[in-house]
Amino acid sequence: MVVPGALVDLNNWKITLPMDSNGDGKIDEVGPPNIMRLYEPRFFYGNEQGELVFAAPNKAMTTANSTNTRSELRQMIDPVKSKTKAPGNNFVLASHPRAHEYGAIGGRLSATLAVNHVAIEAAHPNKKPAFSVVVGQIHAGKDPSMLDAGFGYGNEPLKIYYKKWPGHEYGSVFWTYERNLEKDNPNRTDIAYPVWGNTWESAENPGDKGIKLDESFSYTVDVIDNVMQLTFEAANKPRVEYTIDLANNVDAYGEVDPLDNPAGYSGDWFYFKAGAYNQCSSKNQQGMWYAGCAGSGVWEQDRAQGHYAQASFTAIELD
Repeated sequence: MVVPGALVDLNNWKITLPMDSNGDGKIDEVGPPNIMRLYEPRFFYGNEQGELVFAAPNKAMTTANSTNTRSELRQMIDPVKSKTKAPGNNFVLASHPRAHEYGAIGGRLSATLAVNHVAIEAAHPNKKPAFSVVVGQIHAGKDPSMLDAGFGYGNEPLKIYYKKWPGHEYGSVFWTYERNLEKDNPNRTDIAYPVWGNTWESAENPGDKGIKLDESFSYTVDVIDNVMQLTFEAANKPRVEYTIDLANNVDAYGEVDPLDNPAGYSGDWFYFKAGAYNQCSSKNQQGMWYAGCAGSGVWEQDRAQGHYAQASFTAIELD
């Protein structure tokens, strides 16, 4: 095992890990320059194949606004001069009324990876997120000062998923767009678009139209002015592309979505994320997100019993 910073340029990333190493009651986060020297042999390390490994158990410490564990990078455009939520550390769309105050207009994230494992047990297997992991995101900032203008809800215009049902040889890759609405709006939901295999609505075996565990694939996310362009590639699979304007309520198929925010995400600020964000929530309660996944909270035991998610990246690049 090697230090991840020896394999990938991490100077513009902060990582969140599913642990509290110093006992302060807060989840561990490490940013530049310390992240370049960070090595965590359970959840964040480089392997002998030159891959950057992210692992997230079903049951462990989570961030305040989530019940899902993660070993995940968060983009830091200007880590030396700016705090995480400062304008200089985030990007916006060209339509943002104060775009010149932010670190960038648009941006690019590309990655090549394989998902090695997803959770194999859930109390509610038919809930959409069960048995899945998110390996790339665009996250909008949660900003109370923007709520009166209809933004700042902390929603996600992009999450890239891998999901594999227990017993299936192949899993599916798909992505979701979340309508940019307030939390208690019943129309706030994630709309899934297929890449290879199925989306999360289907328990059908995708067969060889899907992707196996340990099978490499790549994604590129380009945000140019107001438009998000997505490209997915894998050996022996069709190249898949999507384009969606994030500053209106026209979906990725070119149809107006009357239930979405008419201004889309035009007033929000954003950051990229990449790694393993385990979607198999350990919480067992009402609501689509709470799959009630198995696990003890003891890493060695949970790893042996398959109660975790893991992805290995050979490349992660920001522009």
